[in-house]
Amino acid sequence: MYRLILKLAWNNAFLRLSRTLLVIVMIAVSMSMMLSLQGIYDGMVINMVDKTKRSDSGEISIYNPDYRLNKVLTNSIKGADKIRSEIESDSGVQAVVTRFSVEGLSSTAHKSSFSTIIGINLADEEHFGQFSKFLKEGEVSFAKRGALIGSELAKTLKVHIGSKVIFTTQESSGEINAVAVKIRGIVQSNNVVLDASALYVDNARLHTFLGVGEDEATQIAIRTDSDTLQQVLQQKYKMLDVKSFLELNPMLKMMEEMMVIFNSITFGIVMMVVFIGILGVMYVSVLDRIREFGIMRAVGMEYRLIRLQILLEALFVGFLGYLSGAVLGLLGLLYLQHFGLDLSAWADGLESFGYDSIIYAHMQLSYFTNTFFAIIAASILSVFLPLRKIKRLNPIEVIKAET
Repeated sequence: MYRLILKLAWNNAFLRLSRTLLVIVMIAVSMSMMLSLQGIYDGMVINMVDKTKRSDSGEISIYNPDYRLNKVLTNSIKGADKIRSEIESDSGVQAVVTRFSVEGLSSTAHKSSFSTIIGINLADEEHFGQFSKFLKEGEVSFAKRGALIGSELAKTLKVHIGSKVIFTTQESSGEINAVAVKIRGIVQSNNVVLDASALYVDNARLHTFLGVGEDEATQIAIRTDSDTLQQVLQQKYKMLDVKSFLELNPMLKMMEEMMVIFNSITFGIVMMVVFIGILGVMYVSVLDRIREFGIMRAVGMEYRLIRLQILLEALFVGFLGYLSGAVLGLLGLLYLQHFGLDLSAWADGLESFGYDSIIYAHMQLSYFTNTFFAIIAASILSVFLPLRKIKRLNPIEVIKAET
């Protein structure tokens, strides 16, 4: 009996072939677009998080407790080299860098802007976050009193490769001093704050200019996969401020939550379309075969078997729609992962908000599993109304009406 019900359900699901195929195509197109949008949304956030970690905070950053509120030279970490060596000895640590930064004024012959000069070691930064990949123009070099400049700051000052910039700030003795640098490269990290204000110079040269100790740093940034390292460091360095990436970048955390909301809204809209599509097909299908169901009830077929048949018909349509959508969605995500979505026409606007002009999609298994269960649920829910119609059916009246 069940084999017969399965065969009837399969044949009846395609009784009106064009109508069924239309619903399957609708499910497939809607699902593939939803998966692509989810991948793009998540790819945007993941890219921003990754570049912020590589260019600045890592997963964990350590500061003097007073530095983030009052960025003066005296609020630096003393003995930073020793602390760095101790942290590097931990097996869960991938990379550690020390940086020294101070706020001041960057000037050219015609323009000036408040900025931050950051002393870095290029070799360490390359190991920490592949710093050379942030290069937009020029070369990654500090040769001949060279410096690197953030892309937005370069626009503000209207400088190019080879331009001279004067940076003025207060040194450790309290005197106002200035240093001249020659721009060797323009970097774009998509970290909005750094791109708009950062002037990078050699760490040792900056220490000499400011008159601070060689083992001092304003930041110790750490790359790690360990979930417990922050707690360990907080216990070990109680006199220092140990912050996680999300604590330092609450806006990115909020952006992640917003993308979850956007994805949920998109998901809900698509599932509603799927539900309405399958409901329409099933309801019309039941109305077309109302006499058939009346005869089946009249000859004594149990309602549960008819219910099973209708449910299987809906599941066949939903499952085939899911398979088609999964294939199209997978191809779309693979394309967007490899080639990305080119938004170069709006590059300037996107870069000012920290986005790349080419956005690459992210893909994960949960996109497909969540959609599968949602479509199956929508298929099951879509048969309630048609089943209600059949349950209230009076077989004798239906047969008489059709004769």
